[in-house]
Parts: sequence; structure tokens; C-alpha cells
Amino acid sequence: MPNKTQISRISSLNEISAEEWNLLGDPENPFSNHEFLYSLELSSCVGGRTSWHPEYWIAEDEKGIHSSLPFYHKYDSYGEYIFDHSWANFFSQNGLSYYPKGLVAYPFTPVNGKKILRRNNVSAEEALDLLLPPLLENAKAEGLSGIHFLFLEEEEAKALEKRGFATRITHQFHWKNRGYTGFENFLGDFRSKKRIQIKKERETIKESGIKILCKEDKEISEKDMDSIYTFYTETYSRKWGSPYLNRKFFKIILEKFSQNLVLFLAEKDGDTIGGTFNLKKGKKLYGRYWGSSSHYPFLHFECCYYAPIEYAIKNGFEIFEAGAQGEQKFLRGFPAVPTYSSHFIFHDQARNAIERFLESERMHMQEMIKETNLSSPLKDEALRGESEEQ
Repeated sequence: MPNKTQISRISSLNEISAEEWNLLGDPENPFSNHEFLYSLELSSCVGGRTSWHPEYWIAEDEKGIHSSLPFYHKYDSYGEYIFDHSWANFFSQNGLSYYPKGLVAYPFTPVNGKKILRRNNVSAEEALDLLLPPLLENAKAEGLSGIHFLFLEEEEAKALEKRGFATRITHQFHWKNRGYTGFENFLGDFRSKKRIQIKKERETIKESGIKILCKEDKEISEKDMDSIYTFYTETYSRKWGSPYLNRKFFKIILEKFSQNLVLFLAEKDGDTIGGTFNLKKGKKLYGRYWGSSSHYPFLHFECCYYAPIEYAIKNGFEIFEAGAQGEQKFLRGFPAVPTYSSHFIFHDQARNAIERFLESERMHMQEMIKETNLSSPLKDEALRGESEEQ
């Protein structure tokens, strides 16, 4: 351990400046930013009566903050998107308590990227050497069932594996920019049947009199955010139950983080009828929330996939992550990619059982990703899959 290194933990990011915290962040991931995480605190979307209780672990040396872990005491498994309800059931059936557990993640955000936050010249290994031993010791002493790192970089998962964590592989569907010059150029990568279908879907939107507006930064008004919040809550209530984010969060994020926001709003006869809430950073675009006032054929595809892809091409973004789940994404040019999480369970027998399950699941998931991409509507993606098979 370097000389004069100190380990501390804080319950709120109000104890550290945005400038200091953001020196540790992921240059491609806006959800690592102080502005995003602190907005969740200020709006009471985490902490208080929620199941997410923040406890940020920080290592400092003579140069300042060395590394940090956005850690949460978690009292259920909602808002995580790495599903472990069967593990909780296993614990319960054997007279054990699965909750509370420890989580290193960005709340309600199934997005790949750096979770072991550190300065540019600090490796994940070096950060873990400082932060992981006291975190594990404290978590066990406090009666947490285990610690889980969600949606990691592969490098981070490998570093944790060396330290006794089991890797879980799941998958998402991400759009990749292959040097496209425009949307038509992107369509040229599709097999003809799917290319014709996408063109028809976009034409249907135009013929219906719907206009898609892209708004960024200062172009976004509070009224626009009110619309997005309304669409978000209606969609969430209809599909998944109670929404995780409140109106106050959308207000604060507009004030603190507008430079990273991108909205695609659908208008018809002067009314906003639908839209998506997206964030950007570096060369990546992230689609997060969608909704509409009524059902309009293909509007979901236009706002969630086509308009953002067109925007990404125009602005030189390399990756567009459009959120969890994905059959419709895959059919519209989003190949399957692996996602990584890492898990350590304190109870020996439970840990052994879960590790055996994860070993089998990893093999299945890796094969499934290959098989899925073999049937991609993107010609080159399918050819790449065939080459890997050979």
C-alpha cells in the first residue's frame, strides 16, 4: 500500500466536489459523473426510504483521491437488471438472509463501463488492492450476504476474479458505428428484406405527420422534461410497476447535467406525443427512457433506434447502448454483446452452489451470443459469426 494512503467512506457526494470525483470517472460513461449520482441523492431516488443506501468508498494518497467505489447497501434486487431473485430464494429456503447485500453499481442503470473508479494512471488492480480488503471486511462484519459488482468492464471482472469473485456473463444489444456516412449507408449493411422493412417503418412515421425533434443541452426546456417524465412514468407503470425516478430527479438533472442530455421528441399537430431521454459522453450514446401518449405504429422504433442512430452517425459516436432487453434491437442492427458482473458470497456453501451455477451459465451464454449473431440481419455480423465458428 502506498505511503500515506487513507481509506474512508462517505454517505453522500455532498462531501466531495464534482471536480474531484469526476477525475476518477469513466470518459465514456456519464453515469459515473458526480452530477448524475448526486442528482439521485438530491431527488431522494436513493437513500432514505428507498432500498439503495449509498456508501462511497474512497482511497486517498498524497496526490488526492486515488480511487473509489460507488457502493450501496441494497435491501432488495429491484433496479439492478442482473437478476438474482433465484439466489435470494435459495437463501430463504435454507434459512439464510440474502438481504441486505452490497452492490457496486449505478442505480437503475444497466450500462457497461468502469465501476472501479480511479485516476487515469491507476489500474483496476491497484484500486482493488486498496479498497477491496477493507470493503469485504466491513461488509462481512455488518452482516451483508455478499458483494456484487454490476455491468463491469471485462478487465475489471478479470481483476475481481483473481480476488475470489465469480464472473457472471449476461448480454445486451449494442449498435456499433462502422464508419457510416449516413443512415442510408447504415441500411446498406442489412439484408434486403430487413432494409426494405426499416425504410417502410420510417416512411410510415413521416406520412402520419409526426415530426421528430432532437434537442440537446440548452435547447431542452422544463416543459420538454415534464413531457419526458410523464411518458417515463406511464411506460413504467404499465410494464414494470412503480417508477424508480421522480419528477425532482428530471428537474435536477436538467439543471446540473444538461450538456450530456439528448432528447428525441415526437410532435404531431403541435403536441408532443412521445419521446426518449438519452445521455452522451465521449464517443458513446445511451438510450434510457421512452414513452408516448398513445400507440403510434413504429414510433417506438423511430425514437428509440432510428433517430438516435442517425444522430450518432452524424456526430461520430462509436457505440449506442439502447438499454436492457433486446429482440427488437437485434432485428434493427444491434448485435448481441457480453456484459460482465462479479459476485462474492460470504456463506461458503451458498457461494459454492452459486459459483457452480455461474460456471454453467457462462458457457451457455457465450454460445448463445455466438448463435444469436449468426442470424443477424446485418450481413457482416453474420459473416463474422460464421468465421468464428470455423
